Amino acid sequence: LRPARVPSTSRFLNPYLVCFIVVAVVVVLAVTVALLIYFLAFDQKSYFYHGSVQILNVKYSDQLNSPATQEYKALSGRIESMLSKTFKESNLSNQFIRAHVVKFRQGDNGVIADIVMKFKFSRNNNGASMKSRIESVLHQLLSNSGNLEIDPSTELKPCGARSDLITLSEERIIGGTKAEEGDWPWQVSLHLRNTHHCGGTLISHTWILTAAHCFRSISDPRQWTVIFGISTTFPKQRMKVKTIIVHNNYKSATHENDIAAVQLERSVTFTKNIHTVCLPMATQNIIPGSTAYVTGWGSKKYSGSTVTELEQAQVNIISNDACNAPTSYHGAILPGMLCAGVPEGGVDACRGDSGGPLVQEDSRRLWFLVGIVSWGYQCGLPDNPGVYTRVTSYRDWITQQTGI
Repeated sequence: LRPARVPSTSRFLNPYLVCFIVVAVVVVLAVTVALLIYFLAFDQKSYFYHGSVQILNVKYSDQLNSPATQEYKALSGRIESMLSKTFKESNLSNQFIRAHVVKFRQGDNGVIADIVMKFKFSRNNNGASMKSRIESVLHQLLSNSGNLEIDPSTELKPCGARSDLITLSEERIIGGTKAEEGDWPWQVSLHLRNTHHCGGTLISHTWILTAAHCFRSISDPRQWTVIFGISTTFPKQRMKVKTIIVHNNYKSATHENDIAAVQLERSVTFTKNIHTVCLPMATQNIIPGSTAYVTGWGSKKYSGSTVTELEQAQVNIISNDACNAPTSYHGAILPGMLCAGVPEGGVDACRGDSGGPLVQEDSRRLWFLVGIVSWGYQCGLPDNPGVYTRVTSYRDWITQQTGI
C-alpha cells in the first residue's frame, strides 16, 4: 500500500513576500544602472591641454614679457576669447571649461603664445581620442582666426609639458623610484666613448644644458654621444655632438660656474617622449621649502655603480643660508648655487647624475629647469644635501651661448 499523502504547505509564496522581492530586485537594478551611467557618462575628470600658437600679424615687444602690462592683457584677452568662442561653438562645447595664455615668446615670425586649456571628460574617454578631438577643433581655429593671423603649422606642445593631456589626479613622484617613458622627456644621457658619464637637459631642438665638470678630462665633441629615452642601453634616439661650450670662468676647486652647453650635430625630432623643458626667467623666485624633482642614472649609493634605467626622486629646496650653516657646507654655497634635499638624508643625486636636471612644476603645470646637478659631500647624508648650479643666475649666459 502507498502511504497516505501528507498535506503539503502551499506551493505559492506569500504575495506580500513576492512583492517585496520584486521591488528589491528592481531597486538594486535601478541603482546599478544609475551608478554605471554616472561613472561612464557623468563622472568627469579635469584634463589640461598644453600647446602654443604663433601670431603672425603681431610684432613681439618687451611689453609682452610681463602679465601686468596693458599690451599683455589686451593680446592674451583676444586669444583667450578666440579660443573660448571656437570651442563653445564646437562639438566640445560641453567639455570645454576655459583657456588661458601662459606667456608670450618671440617667434621667427611674430609672437608665440603658450596656452593651457581646461576640459572635463568622462572617465571612459582615452587620452588619444580626447587629444585628437581637441586638435581637430584647433585646426578649425587656425584656418578661421579672424583678425589674428595664426600660423597653421604651429607646434602644439610647448616646453615643460610632460604630456598633452594630464589629469589633476596624476600620480606624484616619490623618492628613489624608476621613471616611466615620457615622465621626464627633456632628460638626456651624455655618453663618453659609448658609456654613460653625465646627465643633461634638452632646452631646444639642438641645445642641451649640463655641468662644466663633466668635461674636465675630455671636451672633444667627437668623443661624446647624446642618448634620448629612459634607458641607456636601449635608447629612443642617439645623436652625435657638434660643439661643447664650457663656462670660461668655471673653477673646479670651488665648483663656481659649473655649467656647459652642448650643441647637437643635427636637430632632434620632438615626440611625446622627447621634448624640451622650460627655462626660467632670471627673476624667477625659487622658494625654500618648495618641492623639486631630480632625475638621472646615477648610483643608488656612494661609490656604487650607475644604473641603466632612469631614476627619479623628490626633494625640497633649501635656502643658501641654511645650506651654509656650520653643520652643513659652512659657507661653501655661493650665490650661483642651489641646495635641495631632505633633512634626514637618504634622497639625493649621486655619482653619474652630474649635469642632470632639477625641475619644478608651476601653477600652470609647466615644468622649469631650476638646477643642474653639480656637487655635494658624498650622497644622501643628513645636513649635506645635493648642490646644484642655480639656472636663474646663468640665464644671460645661456642666451649668449645658445640664443635661447
